[in-house]
Amino acid sequence: MAASLRMRTMVGALSISRRCDGNLQNRSKLEEQRSFMQMMTVLKVVDNSGAKKVMCIQALKGKKGARLGDTIIASVKEAFPNGKVKKGKLVSGVVVGAAMQRGHCDGSEVKFDDNAMVLVDKQGQAIGTRDFGPVPHQLRHKKHVKLLSLAGHIA
Repeated sequence: MAASLRMRTMVGALSISRRCDGNLQNRSKLEEQRSFMQMMTVLKVVDNSGAKKVMCIQALKGKKGARLGDTIIASVKEAFPNGKVKKGKLVSGVVVGAAMQRGHCDGSEVKFDDNAMVLVDKQGQAIGTRDFGPVPHQLRHKKHVKLLSLAGHIA
């Protein structure tokens, strides 16, 4: 029985691990149910809206937690002095990076260095005009194409 070979690629703050033997990993039911962002999770803001760090208050759509591409409600904990959003303001945003690994059906696993989000308004349009760092291409499936167009790197 041949041992499986793993390749690891680093792209900025993104780590991709891919199984090269073609076998799919069996995931336990508990691992499938774990969420990325839950209440009280501190996230880094990766756009130029003025906020530095936010804390998750609630994941929308009645879920216990949020995953990549989900919208959450957060409170601004740190902000730049001349930014569009101020400290203490309630904002909504889209999760664009998670420190927890996420496996795909082809066997690859995506993992970011830290938890990250982009602030959006009630219509889903980005508040900032630029996104810093890699943004996952899974946002296309969740109808966040505008965020992909603002991104500097799509992972």
